Amino acid sequence: MNASEPRLSWVIERPATQYAGAEATVDLGTGERRTWAETHLRVRAVATGLRDLGLDAGDRVGVLALNSARHLELWFAIPEAGLIMNDLNYRLAIDELVFIATDSDVRVLFVDDSFLDVAREMQARCPELTTLVHITVGDEAAEGMLAYDALAATPARDFDDIGSSGDDVAAIFYTGGTTGLPKGAMLTHRNLTSNAFHITASLGLNDTDRYLHCGPQFHLADGAFAYAVTWMGGVHVFIPAFEPAATLSAFEAERITATLMVPTMVNMALQHPALETADVSSLRKVMYGASPMPSSVQKRAIEAFGPVFVQAYGMTEASPLVTVLSQEAHRRGLAGEAPWDARLGSAGSPVAGVRAEVRREDGSICAPGEPGEIYVQGPNVMAGYWNRNDETTHALVDGWYRSGDVAYADEGGYLFIVDRAKDMIISGGENIYTTEVENAVYSHPSVLEAAAFGIPSEQWGETVHVVVVTKPNEALAEDELVEHCRTRIAGYKLPRSVTIQPPDQPLPKSGAGKILKRDLRDPFWADVSKGVN
Repeated sequence: MNASEPRLSWVIERPATQYAGAEATVDLGTGERRTWAETHLRVRAVATGLRDLGLDAGDRVGVLALNSARHLELWFAIPEAGLIMNDLNYRLAIDELVFIATDSDVRVLFVDDSFLDVAREMQARCPELTTLVHITVGDEAAEGMLAYDALAATPARDFDDIGSSGDDVAAIFYTGGTTGLPKGAMLTHRNLTSNAFHITASLGLNDTDRYLHCGPQFHLADGAFAYAVTWMGGVHVFIPAFEPAATLSAFEAERITATLMVPTMVNMALQHPALETADVSSLRKVMYGASPMPSSVQKRAIEAFGPVFVQAYGMTEASPLVTVLSQEAHRRGLAGEAPWDARLGSAGSPVAGVRAEVRREDGSICAPGEPGEIYVQGPNVMAGYWNRNDETTHALVDGWYRSGDVAYADEGGYLFIVDRAKDMIISGGENIYTTEVENAVYSHPSVLEAAAFGIPSEQWGETVHVVVVTKPNEALAEDELVEHCRTRIAGYKLPRSVTIQPPDQPLPKSGAGKILKRDLRDPFWADVSKGVN
């Protein structure tokens, strides 16, 4: 192996050497605490155990689990073995999970107690999925499954066939697709190590940081901190899933210094009565993203937690960080200083190591204040989409990634996102492609026409609204349609509101017969300053 090529194994080798006896993980779900030396040994053991199952370099391994220290170990063990990790979104419907596992030929799936039945159904429906590993404490596993801790007891060894390039794919992260089918962004060792540097440079992480995983680890926004915090020798603290009281309790009990929360999570914490007595004085950095935080929430959040907030903008295809709006920018903006007051509505400026440009349709760069599409370039940009050559060719142009987001830049390069070229909704930090929703709606026998789009929500940023035209002589109730969709798409993608129209009120269309979704969407956003929340 070429020792000069970046590999994710480098990331954990540093703290395992320099901070061997220091605390590495605190799992509040199981009560376990481990050092960096212990964690590194378990990572290498699990990697060896995986290869002993007969897997070859480049094979895909899935994870379906809540947050935990064992989940973190898999982010290192799978690529350590030269395999490709596919961390699955447990909020997806079973049909979506089966599609992703089949599309990527997942051979082994790690699953925790919360999703055992889902995993069994996936195994029954996915031809290549031959082995289930139960993420549980101890050597007792569910029937027909291997025990995770048994793998973690395997004598560790090295592998000589894992490749020599930082451009080897380390993980596939599936996102929604404009065709209605998810597509997997292939992220390399170089992509993920570069992103770890970008995060540490942007946040100033160091070995004194204690990071709380309260957002879902399957989501790269939180998961990327697996590498950044580890490389710096910080401490990972885990709760199984976000819940305001548990998050606030962890802040105090574990003296948390850093975390990531989407604006919805911040707002839920602000509304919880436990905040009144919680000691959050240890917090130094809270990154939020997926949507701008309303200024009223920003002010309340800084009053409650201090001037600790950093806004992040990015996407799975960029591993994911592209821009940040710093703590200092927040402080000066909320103090009313120009131009920082206006920049509170921005997504920040590109992080060190990443380039972002706003371009016209012909590829030329827009003038300040002129809207265009955001293009991203850097060592963090994906290798392409798994088995999607056409979509890869469209997305990657001359080394730049076309984000599909429409924005303008000010004179200082701060990006203001105003719309999405892609037909996508972001609700509570989750990406929802409207085609996915519409496919589910159209499968109802009473639906003639349908259009899904995002409408503003104070709590979620956006929620899914659907306008439906029924077939002649057909009746349809809103709750009936939502329940029909529930079996086909994830719960967070379900319509939160529905407008039902009779056949004599068709949806507006262009001369070419395309539904004019913007005509339906615009009235909901008439009193909102941006076309996205």
